[in-house]
Amino acid sequence: WVKDLVYNKTYCGLKVQQAILAFIANKVGKGWRLANSDEESKNIDGYIGEVPVQIKSSTYKVEKHLNQSIEIPIIYYEKKTKGIELEFDGFDLSIFYALLHF
Repeated sequence: WVKDLVYNKTYCGLKVQQAILAFIANKVGKGWRLANSDEESKNIDGYIGEVPVQIKSSTYKVEKHLNQSIEIPIIYYEKKTKGIELEFDGFDLSIFYALLHF
């Protein structure tokens, strides 16, 4: 279980976060970065432009033991055979579109 936690949950999860941030930032012509440890303590995984985001596996929605209250937009992802499917939750799209020129 240690290998699963360190490699599959942490390393692979971080790589997925980077890929999602880079993909969206590229699409909207903005920069991106991962959150620092202080930002992570506030449930921020990264930024697209100046917009803080959380990036979670779609399984996060069904995990009942997680009682976190997350106040920032969440990007859910699900690995599919042909790539990664994204779902946006909690975005004020008018602000998000205007800020990121979506």
